[in-house]
Amino acid sequence: MVEITSSHEEDSLHGESLPPPPDMNEDNDVIEEHVGGIGGECEDIQLTGCGASACCDPRKGVYRFSALFFMCLGFGSYFCYDTPGSLQDQIKDDMGVNTVGFASLYSLYSWPNVVLCFIGGFLIDRVFGIRWGTIIFSTLVTVGQFIYATGAVTNQFWLMQTGRFVFGVGGESLAVAQNTYTVSWFKGKELNTVFGLQLSMARVGSTVNFLSMGPIYAWVDTFADGYKTLGISLLIAGATCIFSLICAVILGLLDKRRSKVLGIAESGEKVQLRDILTFPLSFWLLCVICVSYYVAIFPFIGLAKVFFMRKFDFDEASANGVSSIVYVISAFASPILGYIVDRLGRNILWVFIAVLVSFAPLPSHGAMSVLGLAYSLLASALWPMVSLIIPEHQLGSAYGMMQSIQNLGLALISMLAGLIVDLKGYLVLEMFYMIWLCVALISTVVMWLTDSASRGVLNLTVAERRNRESDRERLLSS
Repeated sequence: MVEITSSHEEDSLHGESLPPPPDMNEDNDVIEEHVGGIGGECEDIQLTGCGASACCDPRKGVYRFSALFFMCLGFGSYFCYDTPGSLQDQIKDDMGVNTVGFASLYSLYSWPNVVLCFIGGFLIDRVFGIRWGTIIFSTLVTVGQFIYATGAVTNQFWLMQTGRFVFGVGGESLAVAQNTYTVSWFKGKELNTVFGLQLSMARVGSTVNFLSMGPIYAWVDTFADGYKTLGISLLIAGATCIFSLICAVILGLLDKRRSKVLGIAESGEKVQLRDILTFPLSFWLLCVICVSYYVAIFPFIGLAKVFFMRKFDFDEASANGVSSIVYVISAFASPILGYIVDRLGRNILWVFIAVLVSFAPLPSHGAMSVLGLAYSLLASALWPMVSLIIPEHQLGSAYGMMQSIQNLGLALISMLAGLIVDLKGYLVLEMFYMIWLCVALISTVVMWLTDSASRGVLNLTVAERRNRESDRERLLSS
């Protein structure tokens, strides 16, 4: 569950663009009023009454940051995404399934998004629009969660699988919509901080899930039995999806007012499949690093609870707590590390460090803590590199391809990991994940060498990148 954006101009992303330039006959003062501040905010519109207050004026920071609360609409999706992980033993016992069947609850989320990451942005930009698209995808997430819970209540595992599939159809596209809103509202220097906060909120959702679903199941078990206990627990978890849906509706209303006041028009640019034919080698290496590192993290977290109970003799509460450490650490570390990378540059170096420290042979709590820091650092340094090597008008295709490859890898590896546990045990599973980390490390080194040989910008400092861009502009203008 990772962020993607699509852009086609410096100040126009995912269907939002600056208002048309003023008539050239107007004087300079009027022009400045039309241009406004970051994001094309028109300062010449006069608001009166309550609408003129800071909390109701889209041109003010208070309004934007008030909307930021509702942009955390992915909380319910991330909370419910990991309900199988936090209730692994209960699902296997109550529903009578093996580890492969359990792992399908994750892979069925990822499978539809192998293709939906391509078309999700298109549906938002050209069919639904950002507001209706967000509401529709949030509705799919909510409906999928309740189908999933109903399957448990009725002791129908196939219905639970169907619910996870529907949940997945809406989940990743909702993340695209959330990123679209974020870019539209927080252009400029606020953007990186807000993206870090969004990632933190996603991790908080998963963390709260791991810490709360066990106690919720235990409480429900006092008045229900067997699979009904599981079903009622999942229905309670679905309340977070309803919260996210309400956020989507309110955010749509806020965005409608913002567009009206600021005079923001909509654009219809869509992702082009043929764009992928022009992508350089470094982009495909980024995809390999992304999928090889992520498949060593997220499928492991899904199976980590029982892993720690079997190998270290942890009780259920302790195992859930250790499993959630990665999410807890990343919730706090992501915006801080993102800020550091933004200030220092040298993205490849940070990715190399993140992959390397993931091999650290530490005790369970220490290993999961380091893994949380490494994941936060890698995500902060890896995803922005796409914008450094792909033209802006092709970023949607690039992020869509990268996300699709990631989801394909997660779907396949989740199923394979479950099969390995059933047939060979957890020691072989550990070696399996180590192999994928080795692939990520080798790919990072190859990308570093390739970028250096071609005088690329991926490992330059921020100042060096600015100088390189200035030199290029001077050459083009001469």
